[in-house]
Amino acid sequence: MKLVKTIKEVRDIIKQWKADGQTIGLVPTMGYLHEGHTSLIDESVKNNNKTVVSVFVNPIQFAPTEDLESYPRDIDHDSALCRDHGADLIFNPDPSEMYKDGFSTYVDMSVLTEELCGLSRPIHFRGVCTVVTKLFNIVTPDNAYFGEKDAQQLAVIKHMVRDLNMDIKVVGCPIVRETDGLAKSSRNTYLSSEERQAALILSKTLKLGKELISNGERNTGAIINAMTTNIETEPLAKIDYVKIVDSETMQPVNKIDRPVLCAMAVYIGKTRLIDNFSFKEA
Repeated sequence: MKLVKTIKEVRDIIKQWKADGQTIGLVPTMGYLHEGHTSLIDESVKNNNKTVVSVFVNPIQFAPTEDLESYPRDIDHDSALCRDHGADLIFNPDPSEMYKDGFSTYVDMSVLTEELCGLSRPIHFRGVCTVVTKLFNIVTPDNAYFGEKDAQQLAVIKHMVRDLNMDIKVVGCPIVRETDGLAKSSRNTYLSSEERQAALILSKTLKLGKELISNGERNTGAIINAMTTNIETEPLAKIDYVKIVDSETMQPVNKIDRPVLCAMAVYIGKTRLIDNFSFKEA
């Protein structure tokens, strides 16, 4: 396995792989890898001849008040995990490599980015779409792998690939959870022991939402109210949003009469955590 820092190095390696007829999978990450990330690497290794993992904390998707500087980084840890799971190449560029002086071209999207995380993080998806487009152009993968925990991001990227006629298959992979139900996240490292326990309110509330739907409730207002009330029982929790949206458009729905995403973002202390589940009639 190689670790490279420059776009030229990546392109030279990819060019040789493609000349040899190899298929290529890409796992874009911001690093500080955990079992959620390694499940994506495993899926790529299983289905491609070569797997590239990008490790890049993308500055243009962070607002000035967000955690860019404190976001956890450990490239030695990440390299060991990538090697253990069969990745062939890590692309770990510096911001100056990805964004040269005078950089002024962005990929933007309407509709899908206007709800959920897009409301509270208005520049976020422009940064995501831009960096993912750059990574797709640099690596030119056959397949790209993203976690379903970031469900809105997954929907946005699939839509972007379709709209811009990118010849890439975007693959969503299931959420990986701790044994007690908390979704794996690099930001979990921010939580104190008390906050870590409090964070279980997210998965417990999703379970409640699933039970209501399983019992026949289709009024999204009733489900959201019940979930909101449940989260509010946890003193350390502060709700950013709890919403039920159309799985494709990410727009709110009043009634569950189509495939939907039930998503939430909740602050536990100062740490913003997201989680979700999808539902469609059998």
